[in-house]
Amino acid sequence: MTDEYLTDDEQLEQVKRVVAENWAWVVGGIALGAALIFGYRYYDTYQNDRALRAAAQFDDMAAALQRNDPAKSHQIADGLIKDFPTSPYADQAQMVLARLAVDGGQPANAVPPLTEVMTHSKDLELRHVARLRLARVLIDEGKSDEALKTLAEDAGWGAFESRAHEVRGDAFYAKKDVKSALSEYQAAMLGGETGGVDSALLQLKIADLGSPGPARAMTMAPAAVTVLPADSSNKAKP
Repeated sequence: MTDEYLTDDEQLEQVKRVVAENWAWVVGGIALGAALIFGYRYYDTYQNDRALRAAAQFDDMAAALQRNDPAKSHQIADGLIKDFPTSPYADQAQMVLARLAVDGGQPANAVPPLTEVMTHSKDLELRHVARLRLARVLIDEGKSDEALKTLAEDAGWGAFESRAHEVRGDAFYAKKDVKSALSEYQAAMLGGETGGVDSALLQLKIADLGSPGPARAMTMAPAAVTVLPADSSNKAKP
């Protein structure tokens, strides 16, 4: 007999029978759903709390750097890396450790943290920055060939292309390979200021190698000069 032919009392009895037969599954389903909701909310709260604590430590590290307190900066950076290894703040802490090592006259100690960021950071731009800084450290350490190898391992520089050319030029210059250095500096200059390089400094590097530089480099400087009218009232005063 279908449900539509049952009386109200019979339908009620049928519901009671179904519930009695399946109460364990019903209760279990409700409990599981509640547990999932509670677990999600707990995890979300936990993650938010970790993010806030990591941010607070990062602010403390930045403040220590501003106070020129390398010991405190190092301590906080170590804590960030240990306590929040998967956080973006850990990458920044590694970069701080590298900076402290260089500023402290121990450039070799900057290699491990820069390598860590260059290899494992989820931030593509930060990986590029770490690679460029690592190359500069290697050049300063007299390891220009290793620096060139490090730079060659990244084929997707994007907006960092000009900076990569400049650092390659520095590496070749350190190797006394003037021709290659000049070629890299000129390639870096083609990116202009939008490439993130100092065009004026590049012009000096190119001039130091005995070349006037590319045409674009020579036409950039005059554009920044304001020509005063011939009116004597506007002449610059001594």
